[in-house]
Amino acid sequence: MQTLVAGPGLRWNAVRSPDGRPYHRGPSSRICETSHIARVPEHGTRSVEESELMPQAIQIHEYGGPEVLRLEEVDIPAPGPDEVQVRHTAIGVNYIDVYDRTGLYPVQLPCVLGREATGVVHAKGRKVRDLKVGDRVAYALPKPGAYTELRNVPADRVVKIPRGISNEQAAALMLKGMTAQYLLRRTYRVKRGDVVLVHAAAGGVGLILCQWAKALGATVIGVVGSDAKAELARKHGCKHVLISGRDELVPSVKRLTKNVGVAVVYDAVGKDTFMESLDCLRPLGMMVSYGNASGPPPAISPLELSKRGSLFLTRPTLFNYVAKREDLVATARELFAAVKSKAVRVRIGQTYALKDAAEAHRDLEARRTTGSTVLLP
Repeated sequence: MQTLVAGPGLRWNAVRSPDGRPYHRGPSSRICETSHIARVPEHGTRSVEESELMPQAIQIHEYGGPEVLRLEEVDIPAPGPDEVQVRHTAIGVNYIDVYDRTGLYPVQLPCVLGREATGVVHAKGRKVRDLKVGDRVAYALPKPGAYTELRNVPADRVVKIPRGISNEQAAALMLKGMTAQYLLRRTYRVKRGDVVLVHAAAGGVGLILCQWAKALGATVIGVVGSDAKAELARKHGCKHVLISGRDELVPSVKRLTKNVGVAVVYDAVGKDTFMESLDCLRPLGMMVSYGNASGPPPAISPLELSKRGSLFLTRPTLFNYVAKREDLVATARELFAAVKSKAVRVRIGQTYALKDAAEAHRDLEARRTTGSTVLLP
């Protein structure tokens, strides 16, 4: 195994992988900058000898249950001209990873799962100007690939992690926190005096939504699956908490709002709660269906919206809201500011080693998790 002994940084052509094959593609090699010792805040240092070991990743070769997740070695090329190579320090787990694994959202197989992670810039392409080797960065991407120790990411899709935000917090925040930001600040702009209904209020997005909505002056009604989760939701911004399967949703919401209904419903559950959620809205209210934990919502006629009071219905996704670089940066900046001001507290309910990703998926699907789930490479 070759050891690099250059200074603080070096440039290479046709760097070779551990099995001796060059990383370059086509007639010209990729050129990038790397550090012979990448300092990883909060996680020690890694030498080139360590970094030259073949990275490991969690891949699927077929759709199915958690048992299809495999820990395998992967070959990572040098970053392209507009890419950074990120050595991951923490990886967020989200329900969309389950959708990818089961085939609800078809992916190209074999596939490395995961949409968000944090880490340290280990190398960068020759056209990257705003980032340097050693920077702490975070990202959330529309395509999977984060369940790995090392990944090449478009430089314009990463954001720097500010002081005061840990690697694990940032990994738990990017997808879930930026989702909460656009739901509260752009899809329906929550304002003081609004009453909002949040399903899965004790989940990763739900806990952030409830805290932030309260900080904005809203009254939050949360729906959870157990008494333990109800207590957690109350501690994170919910004034009223309903237990699904025990409390009748529509009558309870009507009673709590004095028969008016709520301004907006944030529903990540899908099929099991969709129609009842529509009946919880006030006239001109907005139904925001942003997840399918129980399956896709049913198809409905637009007349169902008009007869309930000219309701609005939207099925948003984060990546439409952060498609432009300036929107991504603004979204992340407002999110990090909310955390640093303590308007939002990040609750990491559980962590797993990367190799235990299947266990994390089992717990997530069985609703045994609370808050955010993080994998540690």
